[in-house]
Amino acid sequence: MSAFLALDLGTEGARAAVYDVGGARLGAGDDSYPTTFPRPGWAEQDPDHWWRASVHAARAALAEAGNPEIAGVAVATTASTVAVLDRHGRPLRPALLWMDGRASEESALTAQIDHPALRYSGDCDAVEWLVPKAMWLARHEPEIYRAAARVVEAVDYIVWRLTGRWAGSQMNAVCKSNYDPRGAGFPHDLYEKLGIGDLGDKLPDEIVPVGDPVGHLGPDAREQLGITGPAVVASGGIDAHLSLLAVGGAREGRVSIVCGTSNAFVTEIAEPVFPSTVWGPYPDALREGHWLVEGGQVSAGSVLAWAGERLIGRPRPEIGGLIEAAAVLPPVEHGLIVLDYFMGNRTPLRDPRLRGAVLGLTLASTPEQVYRAAVEGVAYGTRQVIDSFVAGGIGVEEVFVSGGIRHNELWLQTTADVLGRPISLVTGDNLTLRACSVIASVGAGWHASLAEAAAHYEPRIRVVEPVAEHRNPYRQGYDDYLAATAATTAIAHRLSAPERGDGLT
Repeated sequence: MSAFLALDLGTEGARAAVYDVGGARLGAGDDSYPTTFPRPGWAEQDPDHWWRASVHAARAALAEAGNPEIAGVAVATTASTVAVLDRHGRPLRPALLWMDGRASEESALTAQIDHPALRYSGDCDAVEWLVPKAMWLARHEPEIYRAAARVVEAVDYIVWRLTGRWAGSQMNAVCKSNYDPRGAGFPHDLYEKLGIGDLGDKLPDEIVPVGDPVGHLGPDAREQLGITGPAVVASGGIDAHLSLLAVGGAREGRVSIVCGTSNAFVTEIAEPVFPSTVWGPYPDALREGHWLVEGGQVSAGSVLAWAGERLIGRPRPEIGGLIEAAAVLPPVEHGLIVLDYFMGNRTPLRDPRLRGAVLGLTLASTPEQVYRAAVEGVAYGTRQVIDSFVAGGIGVEEVFVSGGIRHNELWLQTTADVLGRPISLVTGDNLTLRACSVIASVGAGWHASLAEAAAHYEPRIRVVEPVAEHRNPYRQGYDDYLAATAATTAIAHRLSAPERGDGLT
């Protein structure tokens, strides 16, 4: 029996799953790795931990599946999580995690450059992306940057561990490194203007479209993973962006929101539009001839974890009781507003120096009220992104949600209520892993295209309808959220100023 191996490297750990050719999951495994926060606004991980966790997760999944022959393999990771490596692929320093915000000044510098490649990223590169992070390294750790043979995305590092080839994901290259797949390639002249003219030499040697084969599993990886079969490794990409392949395909007007530590919003459009409130449009990032649009909340589930575990002090096993108690409260009447900008704003404000806030506290405020307000604040941030899509001429007809939100019924229902529209929850599976099985099936030749494979692996969904009587309270709450954002922006910028030591230099 042939099967596909899917690997997903998230913020907290690696997950693996084995799928048969019909899309049924045969086995799963996971393993964690730590994140360190050396300074406020910084976040780092060890690439060696990624590989060890991937091996452990994959072996567990294969064992549960009965160790079938593997026809294809595909990988998704967070982005831009950037590894800095020597010529042997060994880390020279910890990797900069996607949420690391130290390169805000470098990001701002990209907005001052006039270059055609920047048109496809809203005229600047965001603080999370590879290029500003490379600029920061060149400026603040020049010896390490000069010594680096590779400055690459996490997905490219894992593909190298699997195949021995520095073959980059076209999705990551287009979305995070200003790569033009329609002829120009990497913009070396832009990198030169930004003070990192040699960056192109440190990036992957070749760029491979999503779903195309990179090569067979190398002998060392094959032994470590315990894999038999041809095991063709297909080019993967960014975890959330690939989710469109696991909701039945990237149809016009279909938006996928992967709700976890952060919220990532993706959709594909047939013709490009260029609002400044989104990331993109990215040409051929997922499928040739289409344009990918991205939005996001850099803090989402992480805000709820902070509120429940760190502020209120409930151990994780007891969070369910807190959620249930908060769910019985009427919406908005608690008189609190939570701003979800704990690590800045990804879109539509594109402001890494915004900060979170809890407004309206009194001595009578209860833990349940604070938690409910945090859930509402995250949902308001979700609406802000969806509204920016619509205002920018990007159709939103269907909204699919997946990820950690499925474990929090209050978060799920509040999101539908605040958006004022039904949302489709993908049930029963990890969307990124399912997307990787779609990609692996194409790379191994079982399906002719991503669209064909995506239709074959369409998932089960549950539709969550908004509660009609919550519409007016949440409309007022959302207006207050927007007003509070405007009112606190200046002081948030002062509080996050580099001289205060938050690491955003």
